[in-house]
Amino acid sequence: MIKDGLHDVPAGKVAMVVTHLEMLAPAPTSGKAEPHDITFRRVEADLAWYRDMFDRVGTDWLWYGRRRLEDCALASILNDPDVALYTLQKDGRDEALLELDFRTNGQCELAYFGLTKALIGTGAGRYLMDQAIRLAWAAPIKRFHVHTCTLDSAQALDFYQRSGFTPYKRQVEVDNDPRLSGHLPTNAAPHVPLIR
Repeated sequence: MIKDGLHDVPAGKVAMVVTHLEMLAPAPTSGKAEPHDITFRRVEADLAWYRDMFDRVGTDWLWYGRRRLEDCALASILNDPDVALYTLQKDGRDEALLELDFRTNGQCELAYFGLTKALIGTGAGRYLMDQAIRLAWAAPIKRFHVHTCTLDSAQALDFYQRSGFTPYKRQVEVDNDPRLSGHLPTNAAPHVPLIR
């Protein structure tokens, strides 16, 4: 049990509040049509594609979990038949990451979900979430879940709740700052102060 009050976070570490959310029945989707200049498509497992997309979507939000994985460990996840990758393509370039993980029986984890700067604010996120909900619940699941944290976009938690997810648990996570370990550049996520 964490005692009330402030707790020091050691230099070289980052701290975040993680909120876990779940959907226990299909939520209504917006019905938003695919934007005329965007194409939704499934992506075959490809390490180079995945690492590029993960970085372009997540560097500003200090996404680093998959950056720590060696190629063989990441390939094992991406090549698993119960993991599905999708993207939104604009002007011939992929600009979104949607990763659905069905490896736990009866469940789907929205493992990664995000847009590059090229699509933020265009309504593409709502369309992509509609696809995520549709695809997740097309499988025989009883639970669709996701987690987000205070290092992510300030809009993420509200977006997930408006999409039909309900918060059920909160945690505090402390980890090595990935900008000091070399997993991300030191200028990544300037909204999170770097304390050496």
